[in-house]
Amino acid sequence: MIRQVRFDKKTRVVHALAKRIEQGELGAGERLPGEHELAAAFDVSRGTLREALSELKRRNYIGTQPGVGSVVTYDGVPLHQGGGWAQALAAGGVQVQTELLSIASVERDEFAERFGRARFMLVERRRRAADGSLVSLERALLPACDGLENLAEEGLLENSLTATLAAHGYRAGQGKQWIGAAPLDIDAANQLQRAPGSVFLRVVRETFDSRGRFMERVESYLDPLHFQLHLEFGDAQ
Repeated sequence: MIRQVRFDKKTRVVHALAKRIEQGELGAGERLPGEHELAAAFDVSRGTLREALSELKRRNYIGTQPGVGSVVTYDGVPLHQGGGWAQALAAGGVQVQTELLSIASVERDEFAERFGRARFMLVERRRRAADGSLVSLERALLPACDGLENLAEEGLLENSLTATLAAHGYRAGQGKQWIGAAPLDIDAANQLQRAPGSVFLRVVRETFDSRGRFMERVESYLDPLHFQLHLEFGDAQ
């Protein structure tokens, strides 16, 4: 009976993804969402999802590439960022305290062409580990419109960027993320109480909502003593 239920779930996932591919919702060469995201979307286990993906591969709907599954970890705990770092840390059972540093209206002309606007709301936050040490700095740019332009006066809803954006009609649809290493500038070093030039893991995440509107650009500096990039590769993920 259990095997039959799992087979039915696998079949449902196979049919749904095959239909999206056939209808052009997923184009040739386009990367599928990650396993964690797909498993959550279809409400199935990762094992069932992998069986479905293997079947799609057998039918030549999809191919595989090494190095497509990656996630940032905190002290070895995987952090899945669908709802941002705060939710990811909380979901992983990591004890950290988030401190709001500032909310201000800013001009960023360098992003005018990419995001269709030059005025943003800048939200700066940092996080402390259980021992009191500062482990991350977050600089989030949000669109200064649809009521978000009043964020400096109103503050964040439930101390959450995700909840605040959702309350103003923004829900994540798609985005891109870059992960690398960078030295702390003077401002970041002061905010993290580190020496200027200290090398941190730098993550930049740009998100657009389901209507294609710019939603947020989050630049995070993560202490490499705690945060790492974990990469899975090969066909069996």
